[in-house]
Amino acid sequence: MKIAIAGGTGFVGEHLTKALIDRGDMVYILTRSPDKHTDTANIKYVGWLSNQFQPEKELSSIDGIINLAGDSLFGYWTKAKKDKIYQSRVNSTYAIGKLIEKLEKKPAVLINASAVGYFGTSETETFTEHSEAQGKDFLAEVTEAWEKTVLENSSPEIRTVIARFGVILGEEGALPLMAMPFKFFVGGKIGSGKQWISWVHIDDVVGLLLFALDRSDVDKVLHVTAPEPVQNKELSASLANVLGRPNWFPTPSFLLKTILGEMSTLIVEGQKVLPEKALNLGYQFHYVTIDKALNEIYD
Repeated sequence: MKIAIAGGTGFVGEHLTKALIDRGDMVYILTRSPDKHTDTANIKYVGWLSNQFQPEKELSSIDGIINLAGDSLFGYWTKAKKDKIYQSRVNSTYAIGKLIEKLEKKPAVLINASAVGYFGTSETETFTEHSEAQGKDFLAEVTEAWEKTVLENSSPEIRTVIARFGVILGEEGALPLMAMPFKFFVGGKIGSGKQWISWVHIDDVVGLLLFALDRSDVDKVLHVTAPEPVQNKELSASLANVLGRPNWFPTPSFLLKTILGEMSTLIVEGQKVLPEKALNLGYQFHYVTIDKALNEIYD
């Protein structure tokens, strides 16, 4: 298959690209700076998001497009940072839609990233792809606009999947930040420890994206989360055990809110999200439990 990826040089994009190449696919990575990269036999860097580029001429026969583009959530959420988080997701998704319009041969499938932050935060509710609840905080606002842009720019002739990512565990992303206090022997639960973490191992992120790419019966919203979400206190205990560190020092929520500002929402609050569609369609998770996932990462 010939697959185009926006955001292909990021954490998820790099893992996904490797998996696609390993199975013999050709990958076209959309980038603002194609000259900074070197093409290989299985990877071609294609310029986009600038009038000087005409990516539609290089993507004339692709089978699918995967949009992972978006500015990192990490960093103090100033107004400028929040604008960048919002605009990078909405603008790249809009640009993907316009690119598809220009393609004479349309791809069979479009997979666009989103996030479980769509639901807002809750310690009591459980969310599946059928849940209609929607949050009111900044991340919920971002994901609503993100998904709305996908739907407004999608074509009925193209199978469209909105992949709502949970907290991705791997060598990059949120996990190193979570693990740092434990490595310095000051780790522990955060706040009450009751907030839900809808996590997913990077291998299952890739697996679910390939599943969505290949299976014609996967469409609309797909939750990219492990089937056994955990509360923060469970994650902390597992992380301490895997790292061989104590789990004695709870971090007060107010302290994180003072230090991190609004970004503390990512750590202090959460939501319990289940991958109902993936399970019903027969996807076999590599990592179902948090202990197995963390042991693999820190082995």
